[in-house]
Amino acid sequence: MLNSLPLQFVSRPLLILTLWLSSHLALAQGPRTITTEAEFEAAMEELSNWNRWGPEDGMGASNLITPEKRVQAAALVTEGITVSLAHDVNEVDAVDASAKLLRQVLRVSPTGASDQIQYDGSYHGTIHSHLDSVNCHIMHEGFGYNGMSYQEVEAANGCPRGDINAQKDGVITRGILFDATLLPGKATPEGWLEPGTAIHYEDLLELERIQGITVEPGDVILLYTGRWKRREALGAWPTSEGVAGYHADVAFFLKERGVSFIGHDLWNDVSPSGIPNVRLPLHSLALVSLGVGIFDNLDFERVAQTAKELGRYEFLFMASPLRIDKGMGSPLNPIAMF
Repeated sequence: MLNSLPLQFVSRPLLILTLWLSSHLALAQGPRTITTEAEFEAAMEELSNWNRWGPEDGMGASNLITPEKRVQAAALVTEGITVSLAHDVNEVDAVDASAKLLRQVLRVSPTGASDQIQYDGSYHGTIHSHLDSVNCHIMHEGFGYNGMSYQEVEAANGCPRGDINAQKDGVITRGILFDATLLPGKATPEGWLEPGTAIHYEDLLELERIQGITVEPGDVILLYTGRWKRREALGAWPTSEGVAGYHADVAFFLKERGVSFIGHDLWNDVSPSGIPNVRLPLHSLALVSLGVGIFDNLDFERVAQTAKELGRYEFLFMASPLRIDKGMGSPLNPIAMF
């Protein structure tokens, strides 16, 4: 049977057809929902990738980015256009800023200048573009991805496996921009999603249809909600007032399609989550259960415009985190190349 064959032996057109049929069949039977704490806990168990790539694995779903996948992604470069997917590093206090960069000029002379930079808090949070490490950043009931316990992290004074250094050779694969403002009835006339707007499993299927793309194993999917456009027009707002983003049921899409990483222009999860007593369910489902890495606080304004002008929403995606031993994440500047 087809599902018993390794992916490298399945032709790409047949793979795309199979993925499309399986997703639409599942939707025809009724979309999976996660609306209660019990359903969330059941999904954490059902979708788990623990031990899929061995008990010591710290790469998670990025194992799906094979050399063949990188070659396929590189073939998407036809225009030579590069676009940054990061936002300028925040250096000021703001109601949506969990930390700021402190930059101090140390020396200015006729022969040159130097400065010093550091954060006044964690780069994790709501403002700095960064990648979370898979095994340690988020834990559920005391455990991160693949059984990493918080006691192990405490004893190691950092992440002993599955740290950000696991991605030291870079994340290089096919990127797909899901422009949620294209969904009928979702966006404001100004071109953004209001805080609290949820993007569900079936919305991603609709975006595939609208944008003419199909998510395949090893892809990075990036959700554009217009966060930075709204922020520039109306000013920063407290995230306690709501965040547009992925609903927890997107986790079923991630597992079915073999998504390697997700990204968003804020923290990925919709807020409020819609699930009582669970604040960031997709962070737990993606990082802890699936081993799917998360890019937070990216900026898709320019890439959304470029994709619209070129009429295509797929590109070569490249990201290089800092080499930090036992690090739980890294600030970075991902690049899309068309």
